[in-house]
Amino acid sequence: MKKIAKFEKVSKENFISAWIGVFDKDKELIEQAFNQLKLPKRATIGSAGYDFFAPDSFFIKPGESIIIPTGIRVSIEMGWVLKIYPRSGLGFKYRLQLNNTVGIIDSDYYHSDNEGHIFIKLTNDNREGKSISIAKGDAFCQGIFVQYGITYDDDTIDLRNGGFGSTDK
Repeated sequence: MKKIAKFEKVSKENFISAWIGVFDKDKELIEQAFNQLKLPKRATIGSAGYDFFAPDSFFIKPGESIIIPTGIRVSIEMGWVLKIYPRSGLGFKYRLQLNNTVGIIDSDYYHSDNEGHIFIKLTNDNREGKSISIAKGDAFCQGIFVQYGITYDDDTIDLRNGGFGSTDK
């Protein structure tokens, strides 16, 4: 297998500012969560997906959504993208979905103004009244690296200068 990326934590300052207002925690507990972050990893040698681990416990009722600031960024070689999906079992059992269907982490997102901090917005789209409870440290979604191509007449020269949705401005 070709090695094309490296996961890292964002800065502690970035993590704290992203967490304030999302999780009801004081600064000391947020710093503790930052220190305990686990970088994504594959569960087995045959796994394509890198599991992302919950930086804190969360609960989602049917029809509700939550934004998870993961505290993770990734440096990716040009020509590759990281695609984020819910874990298969959570999608199958609960209809857990990403709000944008598939999260796309481009190689230049690493250099964006938010340090390339990967946020994941999840929705419990369960139609059977099942709530989802994820414990701190549990794998809740997965990222898969995919190589991509461009057209022969592609002449793009623009550079990223922001985070979410910044490339269409």
